[in-house]
Amino acid sequence: MAQSKHGGRKLGQSNKMTALVVDDNMINRTIHHRLLDNLGVENEVVSNGKEAVDIHYSGKMFDLILMDMDMPIMNGIEATKKLREMGIRSVIAGVSSRAMEEEIREFMEAGLDDYQEKPLTMSKLVSIIHKING
Repeated sequence: MAQSKHGGRKLGQSNKMTALVVDDNMINRTIHHRLLDNLGVENEVVSNGKEAVDIHYSGKMFDLILMDMDMPIMNGIEATKKLREMGIRSVIAGVSSRAMEEEIREFMEAGLDDYQEKPLTMSKLVSIIHKING
């Protein structure tokens, strides 16, 4: 099986691409889940960074993680740092409504591969997926 530099599978092979949506807002989770479904990407949703870390501790792996910045319990910056410390090599895309340059920089430095401003659209999602399929 061909692997991308992030350990994910290439689209078009028998194994589907997988994604994890991490967002505390139910509407955003639903929108991101549906966008991924429309692209044929198998995906799961969790509502905070701790749940994202815990699901990886349980042994699940994803090709793509869509990570919100502002969440209760564990925010996206903390969760991204923790996932990278755990050796998680999935493409992690920050998705936030924050536009402050310092906050975006701090989020990127936590280990993001990409950052997109909300609302996430089909074209933004396709651009993230292209990073996986390089």
